Amino acid sequence: MSVRPYRDIYRRKSRQIMVGPVPVGGDAPITVQTMTNTLTADVEATVAQVRRCEEAGVDIIRISCPDEASTEGLAKIIPQVKVPVVADIHFHYKRAIEAAEAGAACLRINPGNIGSAERVREVVKAAKDHGCSMRIGVNAGSLERHLLEKYGEPVPEAMVESALEHAKILEDNDFFDFKISVKASDVFLAAAAYQGLAEACDYPLHLGVTEAGGLRTGTIKSSIGIGSLLWAGIGDTIRVSLSADPVEEVKVGFDILKSLGLRYRGVNVISCPSCARQQFDVIETVRVLEERLAHITTPMTVSVIGCVVNGPGEARETDIGFTGGGKGTHQVYIAGQPAHRLKDESIVDHLVGLVETKAAEIEKERQEAAAAE
Repeated sequence: MSVRPYRDIYRRKSRQIMVGPVPVGGDAPITVQTMTNTLTADVEATVAQVRRCEEAGVDIIRISCPDEASTEGLAKIIPQVKVPVVADIHFHYKRAIEAAEAGAACLRINPGNIGSAERVREVVKAAKDHGCSMRIGVNAGSLERHLLEKYGEPVPEAMVESALEHAKILEDNDFFDFKISVKASDVFLAAAAYQGLAEACDYPLHLGVTEAGGLRTGTIKSSIGIGSLLWAGIGDTIRVSLSADPVEEVKVGFDILKSLGLRYRGVNVISCPSCARQQFDVIETVRVLEERLAHITTPMTVSVIGCVVNGPGEARETDIGFTGGGKGTHQVYIAGQPAHRLKDESIVDHLVGLVETKAAEIEKERQEAAAAE
């Protein structure tokens, strides 16, 4: 039994596939994905967007290939980026073949929408020849007609049935290197569909609440839907779908994983909402501090609390703590212990300096440990 069993998450056992060099499923870390929203034929703009997402930590990126110009662009984009690329394909089997030839690590398709059995075989052959995995992407907004007639509306059972029908097409072609998603814009429908699919198969699952909305509302819906499934041990890779910059999707994805203790990247700032007891401007301090610490990728925790009610207690559990005190003089904690006092005018600069120093120490220790192995 662990020290804190109430925090334990027992992941569903799934088979593992590879998206380029990135493992998905099994005991691999849960990966964070996003999708470009530039025109794929605009190679320069797409590469620039992918690189910004790479800086934010994205593990896998999806690029839409609706036409031949897009797959031609894809062939130029892939050599210029570091993360594996998933080619987003709808209906046109030739685009899937072209994307595989262009170097895509994964094809996002629905085999039943590609066309005849012969066309599916051609796509599978291209995937095998070029080392591509696949993602079956079921969406509540585009369920097959026969399932809507059978169930009357998009329901979890219909989405699971659709996923398994598509999976069987690939299985019948002796292809098993795929993951599955069953997305919906309704949190309840998406969660129930994923729960049903998790029980029905052992393929890795790509989680998402599709068309979740703008930055604020979409973050909330995605955090509830994706977070509840991850908490239940379901999910191997995630994409937060926001009407916002793809970089924001990456940030929210990591924050969801960080809040559940599933992955750590960057500084986790623990801060109070502030009240009349605050001894400094907590909200503005945290806003600027998070901006200034965005470049730090080393996992760390920093507490910023406005007064002594909870400040010392939170500081005990963090790498660096800061608690508001009277007369413009505040307390800094290092590794849970009181370290020194600090005046109002230097709060952010001082804390940024402490975090950067600590991050450098952690990275040095990590490198030395790796070299000693």
